Amino acid sequence: MTDRFGDLLSRRSLLRAGGAALIAPALGSPALSQGQSDVIRIGHLTPRTGFLGPLGEFAVQAAQLAVEEINASGGVAGRKVELLSEDSVNPQTASAKAERMVQRDRIACLVGEINSASALAISQVAQREKVLFMNTGANSDALRGADCKRYLFHVEAQNTMMVRAAGRALVEKGLIKGKKVYALTADYAFGHDLLKQAKKFFIANEATIAGEDLIPTELTDFSPFLLKLRQGRPDLVICNLAGAQITNFLKQYSEFGLPFPVAGFGFDTALAWGAGPGNFLGTWPVIWHHRIDSPSAQKFVAAFRAKYKKPPENQGWGDYTAMKIVAQSMNELKSTDSTKIVEHLEKGATFDIAKTREGYFRPWDHELMQEMYAITALPADQVKNPYDIFTATGPLPGAGENLEVLATTRDENACTFPA
Repeated sequence: MTDRFGDLLSRRSLLRAGGAALIAPALGSPALSQGQSDVIRIGHLTPRTGFLGPLGEFAVQAAQLAVEEINASGGVAGRKVELLSEDSVNPQTASAKAERMVQRDRIACLVGEINSASALAISQVAQREKVLFMNTGANSDALRGADCKRYLFHVEAQNTMMVRAAGRALVEKGLIKGKKVYALTADYAFGHDLLKQAKKFFIANEATIAGEDLIPTELTDFSPFLLKLRQGRPDLVICNLAGAQITNFLKQYSEFGLPFPVAGFGFDTALAWGAGPGNFLGTWPVIWHHRIDSPSAQKFVAAFRAKYKKPPENQGWGDYTAMKIVAQSMNELKSTDSTKIVEHLEKGATFDIAKTREGYFRPWDHELMQEMYAITALPADQVKNPYDIFTATGPLPGAGENLEVLATTRDENACTFPA
């Protein structure tokens, strides 16, 4: 996808911000009353280029908005918050920049990321340096299981939650039980993990995997795979792709005129907007969307629209929400100490997360327990503007259900925090 959503921050301005951090007084004691700096720096890493770039732009814009709102309401115990945002590009770059932000820029915590492999690399730095890292976009179950870290928390949903949310809608539509499914999957850590969770769901719900292909993240021409789908005639096409891959696939799928229903287990609303009315098809899970009917959700939507002339999408929600959670926790504790914040979050602190129910982090894997949604594309003749192009389920889990029913159990995804 070549479209850009919003204005890019210039790399020159980022370099200036980094240079300023070198000469600004470093944070001394993490206790706010003793801190020597007049600002609290938060490091924000997320992809700004490549196939995840369109999502990263929403992340940066929403994080900036959150910091502006935090500062306008008094900051953190009277101190301003300063955001240091950079392009994480790949796992090696993400790790190097995270380490520089901690050791040189003296950031109080790290927020962001979308790529699961990069999130793992950042979490290793955060654990070693004992600095809080709020993951806002990486879905891999392994980050909550075998690769979990004490200083790593997840605002983003895990893959299993995404599969189970969309799966509920697909089962209700009669598209799973006894059906032949063909899966196209992004060939990197996120995709591999998502396919693993999808297969568990298919087996549990009596679907047959008729075919599967791994798709390189740089691929833009899907015609060979579309021809295979035409020949295979599945009952359902599952698109386990990521970022701009999904937009490109949906556009080409529409051009081929294939009649098979489409769905996916990982999604961001920006990708639906990129595909556009008539090209966006099927049923997908989202962690949040701009039409949620709650006061805080609509306040966020209005503020984002006023600043950026468009609604926010779910990746933006993740980074905005993480910033607000961090600021609220620091204000409640009157400290920027990461260990104290970790303990605070593990004790069951609750947060308004722009949904109908508050969210909280599970103490044993640090996953945010929250409502999710499944969206389904509207027919092109029912679309009235470029953004409201889908219908949505109510919150999942429903009002009478425990928030943890979509997430993995300890037996399914054991986490043992490193010392």
